[in-house]
Amino acid sequence: MTLHVVGGVYHERCIHPHWNEIYGSAGRAAIAIATLGTPVRLHSYMNEGALQIIAQQAAWLTDFCPVQTKIEGIVSFIYLHDMASPDIKGVPVSLHPPIVVTEDKVLRFGMLDGDAVVHANWAVYDPQNAHDGQPFAANGSTADHLALVLNSFEAECLAEMPGGHPSKTAPVLAECQKAEVVVIKMGPEGAFVWTSTETAQIPAFKTSRVWKIGSGDCFVAQFANAWMYDRKSPIEAATIASKATAYYCETKGFPTKANLEVLDFPPVVISPTYRQNIRQVYLAGPFFDLAQIWMVQQARINLMELGLKVFSPYHDIGLGLAQDVVLKDLEGIRQSDLVLALSDGLDAGTVYEIGYARALNKPVVVYSERHRGESLKMMEGSGCTICAEYTSAMYSTLWEAVKI
Repeated sequence: MTLHVVGGVYHERCIHPHWNEIYGSAGRAAIAIATLGTPVRLHSYMNEGALQIIAQQAAWLTDFCPVQTKIEGIVSFIYLHDMASPDIKGVPVSLHPPIVVTEDKVLRFGMLDGDAVVHANWAVYDPQNAHDGQPFAANGSTADHLALVLNSFEAECLAEMPGGHPSKTAPVLAECQKAEVVVIKMGPEGAFVWTSTETAQIPAFKTSRVWKIGSGDCFVAQFANAWMYDRKSPIEAATIASKATAYYCETKGFPTKANLEVLDFPPVVISPTYRQNIRQVYLAGPFFDLAQIWMVQQARINLMELGLKVFSPYHDIGLGLAQDVVLKDLEGIRQSDLVLALSDGLDAGTVYEIGYARALNKPVVVYSERHRGESLKMMEGSGCTICAEYTSAMYSTLWEAVKI
C-alpha cells in the first residue's frame, strides 16, 4: 500500500553552514519515507526544475513517484544560518488551485503557494503555520483516522490557549478537529502524545551536531510512516520519529530501516525543576566591533528563543573601565547557571571568564569555528563542551541547562 505525501516543494538556501537544495516539507518527508522502503507518491506544485531535482534526489529509491501540479515559479527560503528566521520569496499573490488527493493513507502539510484537499482513510496533518494554520477539515478535507502533528506554539494558537501546556491543548485540538491522535513537539522536552485512552511524554535525543532546517519535517514523516504504514501505536511511532529526527540532525541524512534498528542516541535529561525555574546563561564573548556585537546579539536572541534567560555583559552592563565592569561581570557568572562562550579570536576576557566559571564548577559550552586542538586544550581538558557549529553550540547550551 502506497503512502501519499502532499505539501510544498521549495528551494532552501542557507548561507552558513552552506546549504542549497530543493526540498520543502513534502519533498523532504517523501524522500525520508521512501528511504525506509515504503512506496511513496509525492503530490506538489512544482516547476520543471524542481521536478527534475526531486527526481534526481530520489533516483536510487525503488518506489518513489513525484506527481506534479505544474507551476512556473518556486517559493524560496533563504537563511543566514540554520536557526535564523528565513527570508521567504516567491509566494504567489494568488494561491494556486488546491491539489485534491483521495487515497487510503495521506500525509498532508500546510502550504504557502496553495492548498491540499485530502480524502483519506488514514491521514496525518501538519499545519506548518503558527499564525494562520487552518484546521484539517476547514477546506473540506476528510479522514476516518486523523493524527495532528504540530509544535507547541502552533498548538497554542490553534487551540486559542496562549501558554497552554500540551496536556491542555491536545484534547482541545482533538475535539475540535475530530482527531484520534495529537502529537505536540516540545523542543528539548521531546514530544507529548495524546490519544483518548493514554498520554505519554517522548524524549528528545541528544546529538553531537544539530542541523535544524527540516528537522520538524523529518519527525512528521517518520511518525506518519510508523503510524499509518507500519501500524505502530502512536507512542511507538512518536518514539521512532524522535530517534530518526536525531539521526537527521546529526547527519543531514535520512535513516534506513537498518539505521533505525541500531540508533543509540542518549535521551535529553530534563531536570524535575526545569519548567518551574528558567535557567540563566552567562553569554561570554568580545564586543569590540560590529561583527562581534552582531554575534553576541544573535546568540542572545536564539538562546532566549530556546526558553533560556540570558545575562549578557554587553547588554546588561555595557562598556566601561575595569573598575566599573569587571566585578559586575564576575557576579553575573556567579548568578548564572552556566556559560556559553563565543571564543573565536580567543579574547583574553572571554578565556578568563571560561576559567572563572569552571573554577565555580559551572557548565561551559565553547563555540569556536576557527580554533582546534592545542588552542582549546585547557577548555577541553577542564570539561567544557566544545562546538564548532553555531546551532550545535546553542542546543548544547540548552541541553546543559535543562538538566541542571
